[in-house]
Amino acid sequence: MKYRHEWKHEINMADHLTLRMRLSAVMQKDIHAINGKYEIRSLYFDTPSDKALREKTDGVNRREKFRIRLYNADTSRIQLEKKSKLNNLCTKESCLLSENEARSILAGNPEWMKDCDRPLCQELYYKMRSQGLRPKTIVEYTREPFVFFPGNVRVTIDYNIRTGDFRTDFLNPDTLTLPAGESPILLEVKWDEFLPDIIRDAVTIPGRRVTAFSKYEQCRIYG
Repeated sequence: MKYRHEWKHEINMADHLTLRMRLSAVMQKDIHAINGKYEIRSLYFDTPSDKALREKTDGVNRREKFRIRLYNADTSRIQLEKKSKLNNLCTKESCLLSENEARSILAGNPEWMKDCDRPLCQELYYKMRSQGLRPKTIVEYTREPFVFFPGNVRVTIDYNIRTGDFRTDFLNPDTLTLPAGESPILLEVKWDEFLPDIIRDAVTIPGRRVTAFSKYEQCRIYG
C-alpha cells in the first residue's frame, strides 16, 4: 500500500481563476474530464455511532472511509473505494462494481460480497457485519482535474459541494441534493515522493494555508 502526500487549501473565486490559468500552462487536463471538468457523486458509509465522522472531527491520525463513486452519472463505471489517512499521508484502494452489485448494497443485501474475489468487497462486507457500516449520505461536487507525470502529481479544484443529507438513493439521477452550507472552493494537491518546484510555485497562493477540510464532514452539516 503506497501512501501519498496531500495538501488542501480553501480558496476563493479570484484564486480559482488564477489557478486555472497557471495550472493550464504547466499541467495536462485529466483525459476523463469533459470541457475541463467532471461531476462526482459519492455515497459515504458510516457506522450507527458515526465512527468515520467522529474520527475526522477529533483529528484521529489513522482513519479510513468507504464510499461508492461515479463520474458524470455514468453507471457503467461505478467504483467502491476505501480512502485511508495516516497523519498527513493518504492512500486509496478501489475496485469496480456493476450497477446490480451497487444496487444490492444500497438495498441492504451485501451477502454476495462475502465470497467475492475482490478483497475490498470482502472487507466492506466484514465491516458492514461487524461494525454496522451502512450508506450514510450522498456527496456531490464539480471537479477540475490536472495531472503532471513527474512526481505523479494530481491537482484538483473542487466546488459546488452539495449534500444528499440522509438520502442514499445514489443511483437515482433525480435525487435531491442541497448546497452543503457555506462550502469553500477547495484546492487539493497530491503527489508521491516529491513535488516539482514548477507545480509548487503554480499552486502557491499568498495567505492560503493547508487545511483539513472534509467534504463528507461538510455534507453532514444538517445531521
